[in-house]
Amino acid sequence: MTAAAPLVSRAALVRKVGGPFTLEDVDVAAPRQDEVRVKMVATGMCHTDLVARDGFPVPLPIVLGHEGAGIVESVGPGVTHLKAGDHVVLSFDSCAACPSCGDDQPAYCFNFLAHNFSGVRPADGTTALSQKGQTVHGNFFGQSSFGTYAVAHARNTIKVDNSVELALLGPLGCGIQTGAGAVVNSLKLKKGQSLAIFGGGAVGLSALLGARAVDAGMVIVVEPNAARGKLALELGATHVINPKETEDVLAKIKELGGGGVTHAVDTTGIPAVIGVAVETMLPNGMLGLIAVPPPDALLPANMMSMLMRGVGVKYITEGDADPQTFIPQMISWFKAGKFPFDKLIKKFPFDQINEAAHASEDGSAIKPVLIF
Repeated sequence: MTAAAPLVSRAALVRKVGGPFTLEDVDVAAPRQDEVRVKMVATGMCHTDLVARDGFPVPLPIVLGHEGAGIVESVGPGVTHLKAGDHVVLSFDSCAACPSCGDDQPAYCFNFLAHNFSGVRPADGTTALSQKGQTVHGNFFGQSSFGTYAVAHARNTIKVDNSVELALLGPLGCGIQTGAGAVVNSLKLKKGQSLAIFGGGAVGLSALLGARAVDAGMVIVVEPNAARGKLALELGATHVINPKETEDVLAKIKELGGGGVTHAVDTTGIPAVIGVAVETMLPNGMLGLIAVPPPDALLPANMMSMLMRGVGVKYITEGDADPQTFIPQMISWFKAGKFPFDKLIKKFPFDQINEAAHASEDGSAIKPVLIF
């Protein structure tokens, strides 16, 4: 079914750099060719939403949000794999036409910025959102899910199993996908191999969940927050190192790992931490970098040390994931009891979006999820 008219959505707008989110009514147009209009059930809040709110260059006013989960309300022409009533998770967008997309690597789409951060449809500069005839920017990560309705695209709308609570699933579209995918897809961690994870936030703990889903061996989490360290142990970490209480984190990892670990992941973006992470790896190891670093940061690695061990460093986007296949994979692990990502989630009513943002910033919530 194709919608015939706009719908009114209650959405959270950012009107000036630094926020706050303001709840306002906006019109959401009917889906166009290859688009999908979704009635939102829940949406996760990701660090990238806050970065965009606080100055990453996106046009204002804008509706952010990019970890949406909901029910298809209508589809536009050309959409064949989805229909009204389907349960869906929304993920990042891609152009479907560049070499990376053609190689099933949408996370490295040559047109990633235009399709996820421009605030408009890249093809013609339009947006599905408006207010009293005035443009409201949307299409953030191809969705702008901080509203009761969102318009997404067929390629970044993933049909999911309707036997799983839909309100939980939004974060699979970005943050959890990024952490788990970094380990499973990017580093290709194998059964029995070891891993050090620097940072026990949503992405780091998702990396831990990914490692456990593929039956990794030793997994060490380096995290200064005691509560998060405790949760890491509950989720399957073999060891937690508190850097505030450990004089030499590198020496401790080498001690625990019999010389080091086969793989490492940094989710902090802190150069000094990355410098330690590079040195933790055994020969032929690989370090995955996920977090956004300071703009002028340089990689603090000793090249001779890397040469002698043959180790590598890779920056990772969206967990190297193709959402159409990896999101169903994570749900399958969850149903099998191997991927308890629900333990990372704290729910907030949508009208408490600013409180959820604050909880994300002060660390009192690992993964806030807004419920509509």
